[in-house]
Amino acid sequence: MLYWAIVFFVIAVIAAVFGLGGIATATAGIAQILFILFLVLFILSLIVGLVRRRPVT
Repeated sequence: MLYWAIVFFVIAVIAAVFGLGGIATATAGIAQILFILFLVLFILSLIVGLVRRRPVT
């Protein structure tokens, strides 16, 4: 998912260089949403991993 966020960010940068403001804004928004989703899933997986490693007493 981080890969797709980076891809959309690169597309947004290229569109901004060529002066396509609407496309740049849209792809930057998509990249931002994907990055936030990636961070949330990453943090959840860290928490689940820590909970599963704790020995039950």
